[in-house]
Amino acid sequence: MQITGTHFNYYQICKRKLWLFANGINMEQTSDLVYEGQLIHEESYPQRSTKYEEVALDGIKVDFYDARNKVIHEIKKSNKVEKAHEWQLKYYLYVFEQNGILGVKGILEYPVLRKTNEIILTDIDRENILEIKKYIQCIIEANECPPLEKMQICKKCSYYEFCYSKEEDI
Repeated sequence: MQITGTHFNYYQICKRKLWLFANGINMEQTSDLVYEGQLIHEESYPQRSTKYEEVALDGIKVDFYDARNKVIHEIKKSNKVEKAHEWQLKYYLYVFEQNGILGVKGILEYPVLRKTNEIILTDIDRENILEIKKYIQCIIEANECPPLEKMQICKKCSYYEFCYSKEEDI
């Protein structure tokens, strides 16, 4: 199985969510929060679709790629899981590098917060990505779902109903 940016994102957030997603259980299409994020992506920078392109490469799909300036733009609704967003974007930069597209940097954009973060890929990041890929592969190949990690963001997760049978479990 090819590892995607979503795998990298979910690995940082919840190993159970990663396993469910990787095993074909996709709850994102029914989530109002995910829909809201898609609207922000589509409406925040309407002029970008004419200037930049959405790029799919080796299992990843970047929101906007500015080929002239070698910048990947990744748009997110909230920075509550910023670490996950950063690793997803670092993985995109890594995949671009592995495909011979060198010198690319990333920009995480939070239009609702009017905040941006520049992301670069370091040698330490490259080493960490190789390790994370191994862990992701182990989680994906596991025959059973990992134990539930109770987190602050669980109630807003599109997998919430799937993971929890009672609200008081959180």
